[in-house]
Amino acid sequence: MSYLKSIAIASAFFLAGLGHASAAQQEITVYKSPWCGCCTAWSEHMRENGFKVTEIKREDMDTIKRDLGVPEQLESCHTAMIDGYVVEGHVPADDVKKLLTERPKAKGLSVPGMPMGSPGMEQGNQKDRYTVIIYGDEGMGAFARH
Repeated sequence: MSYLKSIAIASAFFLAGLGHASAAQQEITVYKSPWCGCCTAWSEHMRENGFKVTEIKREDMDTIKRDLGVPEQLESCHTAMIDGYVVEGHVPADDVKKLLTERPKAKGLSVPGMPMGSPGMEQGNQKDRYTVIIYGDEGMGAFARH
């Protein structure tokens, strides 16, 4: 292999790593009830995946959801904001990273309810199937299935 080709390959790997790191260093603000353990567990999941998490404990979560435009049918326990997007509920960190990389025209992502086995809702081997919903002014649809 030529010297220049080796440098090009090494540079590509370096730059790919930088792209992943920059996405993972995003700051996310999580609004949660002061008493919700699964919300705290989701914040920890996000930290473990490289996000800088700020938790804001609120008792008026309905107000937060209304102010941020979360449709009632997409509500869960906690609501987060990251880089102009709303993240509602137990959305996996990899789906948030994909959202930030692809930058679709959307208001945000949601995992409605609290499906067992989703990040922050782990309990033994129980894993519900669930869909991460992308939503915005143009409607809603499936973003990922788990």
